[in-house]
Amino acid sequence: MTRLQAGALAELNDLVAVPGYPLGQRRIGIVHFGVGGFHRAHQAMYLDALMNSGQDLDWAICGVGLMPHDQRMRDVMAEQDGLYTLVSKAPDGTRDARVVGSIARYLYAPDGPELVLAQLTDPMVRIVSLTVTEGGYNYNPSTGEFDATTPAVAADLAEDAVPTTTFGFVTEALRRRRAAGVAPFTVMSCDNIQGNGHLAAKVFTAFARLKDPELGAWVAEQVPFPNSMVDRITPVTTDADRADIAAEYGVEDAWPVVCEDFIQWVLEDRFPAGRPDWGSVGVQLVDDVEPYELMKLRLLNCSHQGIAYLGYLAGYRFAHEACSDPLLVEFLLAYMEREATPTLKPVPGIDLDAYRHELIERFANEQVQDTLARLAAESSDRIPTWLVPVIRANLSDGGAVRLSAAIVASWARYARGVDEAGQPIEVVDRLRDRVLAAAAAQDEDPLAFLRDRELFGDLVDHEDFTKPYLQALAILDDGGALALLRTLREDGWN
Repeated sequence: MTRLQAGALAELNDLVAVPGYPLGQRRIGIVHFGVGGFHRAHQAMYLDALMNSGQDLDWAICGVGLMPHDQRMRDVMAEQDGLYTLVSKAPDGTRDARVVGSIARYLYAPDGPELVLAQLTDPMVRIVSLTVTEGGYNYNPSTGEFDATTPAVAADLAEDAVPTTTFGFVTEALRRRRAAGVAPFTVMSCDNIQGNGHLAAKVFTAFARLKDPELGAWVAEQVPFPNSMVDRITPVTTDADRADIAAEYGVEDAWPVVCEDFIQWVLEDRFPAGRPDWGSVGVQLVDDVEPYELMKLRLLNCSHQGIAYLGYLAGYRFAHEACSDPLLVEFLLAYMEREATPTLKPVPGIDLDAYRHELIERFANEQVQDTLARLAAESSDRIPTWLVPVIRANLSDGGAVRLSAAIVASWARYARGVDEAGQPIEVVDRLRDRVLAAAAAQDEDPLAFLRDRELFGDLVDHEDFTKPYLQALAILDDGGALALLRTLREDGWN
């Protein structure tokens, strides 16, 4: 057994590919906030592939963690010299294992805020990237406006505050670069949000204006915020994954990453300070990301929510188990075809029917072991961001909303915190108490869950939505998830 460290790379089993470039020659060109499984399976992997081709060693990543749970990543990164094992798994059981070396440094911001700011102000840093989840943008999903009242943000807005948030660090770094005559970096969002670059521009500029109106105007004019669409199913790493990698590859890795074999990144090519040659390793560099972005969010991400609640309530615990049920698969395909696809723009080079069926194949990949609990987590960020825009678009155009209403109703039933067998559900959500309270109030007021206008806007005022929602909720309460799906199928999914 070989413990994963830079000095032990030559000892690793031949089944594991290791970096083919000198780790000592890497130079940091990207600072990334939010180093989790997805970032390490996606952006860091693309950069590692570039470095293995002999390119772009001056674009290595410095990861930054802000939250208490990031201390573990700090410790693992320190112990393993920033290295980790990435194993991609195809549905046929084929695996590809490699050690990724593109993360050259990791900083836990509470340990030393000035170290983070020094890295951000280094002229060699030309991109700051983000995977901070939907909630990390600190905006009201109903209005789209930045929320300056949250305690951490309010503290960072105070004069001479030591930054603790992404907004505080990025804005202070930009202020220092401007004062020193150093060109601004590009801020690149890699989160699953429609118009993620536009939203990032809005919230970071809003913060900067509140901090210093003149600086805010400069940020709005000078700092690029390209849009992107990212895609790779990456479950949470488990102890079983660690044991499997140790047994199969002889690698002792405290925090490996497992993922599906599919990967996609569509990126708006707007990087005046420069960027890695991502196009040479399969990234689609385009002028307009929106068609791809809407396709992914409204087909893949919303379908994930569809199987998460309904599948869990029906007794399934993994995505591949849920996709072994023909009734759930028919439901997902019907939602995608009848309600999601009509809201999309034409997507260059994509056969949408083939894409929809490919999604089902990906969800059904037993090798990945993606849990429904993961897909159901943080729903108060996901449903308003991904599904509510589909519902609004269809209500506006006279389109169908019955299947979308069933998904929202299944979230409301899931949020009761007890499954159909009477077993407790661990609801993971930043608004957990609020969501649970709204779900509990449905006994007295069936529309209680929908009355949260921050999450659902004015959907509660639209009878075309509330009628199918209430019908679905009643069937879920009386007969369960499969009874609801059977009713929808009997009605031709209309």
